Amino acid sequence: MYKYEEQQLIDLYDSGLALRGRIESIVDNVFGKGLRNICWLGIGGTWASCLQAEVHMRERTALEAFVENAGEYLATGDRRIGKGTFLVFSSVTGTTSEMVEAVKKAKEAGAYVLGFVDRADAPLAALADACISCPKNEQLKFFMTADRLMFLEGTFPEYEEYYAELDAHLSKDLAAAEFQADAFAREFAAKNKDNELTYFVGAGALYGAAYSYAMCYWEEMHWMRTKSIHAAEFFHGMLEIVGSDTPVVVLQGEDSQRPLTERVIRFLQKVNRNFTVIDSRDYEMPGIEDKYRGYISHLIVHAVTNRIDLNLEEMTGHDMEIRRYYRKVDY
Repeated sequence: MYKYEEQQLIDLYDSGLALRGRIESIVDNVFGKGLRNICWLGIGGTWASCLQAEVHMRERTALEAFVENAGEYLATGDRRIGKGTFLVFSSVTGTTSEMVEAVKKAKEAGAYVLGFVDRADAPLAALADACISCPKNEQLKFFMTADRLMFLEGTFPEYEEYYAELDAHLSKDLAAAEFQADAFAREFAAKNKDNELTYFVGAGALYGAAYSYAMCYWEEMHWMRTKSIHAAEFFHGMLEIVGSDTPVVVLQGEDSQRPLTERVIRFLQKVNRNFTVIDSRDYEMPGIEDKYRGYISHLIVHAVTNRIDLNLEEMTGHDMEIRRYYRKVDY
């Protein structure tokens, strides 16, 4: 298998889970000081991760939780951000200009800022009131933050049991899922690498995944044209341009919005012979109860798409680190 290192994957996920104690300390402190709302701030791929965290919280918490795009916030502002706002963001480089200015603006408004910044010496790390620097695992960090808030609020009473299962099993299970997915991923990559345009559909936390995968991975990293759409919106426009050979990929999770992707799949079965479903349900997670699978569906699907990416890189010879314009020219 191309670039598959099981122990490296296990260590990577373990490093994310190991941050929970630090996250709990920060969240507990903020929660005890008159928390009014939580803002997930991002741009590009980090904005997609924010969408995932927000929808994860939506059906449980009465706490106001919302997503703000850094570029839009700079242009329009948001009166909800101020004293009592817990603003959470993530950044790999810690230097993205929109994020730097947006965090400054939020702090001036009175928000308390938690930053997950891979580089501890980056400008964004210095701006945050609290900063945790550990690479990768962006969605896991966000979800651990959200889950702790909901536990303190009293709307996630299974928190301790849930994380005991993740600590014991998640890292090995996700590494095993990547291994299991490779044969499918290789076939999928070979079939779709020359598409002129590929559509990605998702719902729940898998909508943020579909948006990020289409934009960050296929467009930015592979230079392949895509469109992403929420399953709830599929029947308001997109269905009319789906033909028998249109490449459509449905990312399907196990959360409350699964019926939305199931409806899309039923339609595609009638009119299209070139669709693919990447379903978290197809991958075993030994040691993690079924009732918790909806909370980690996005991580399971990411394990599958990671193998697709690596197989695409090997087949096309296009290094995923190469950029044509991003951080290469002024814009």
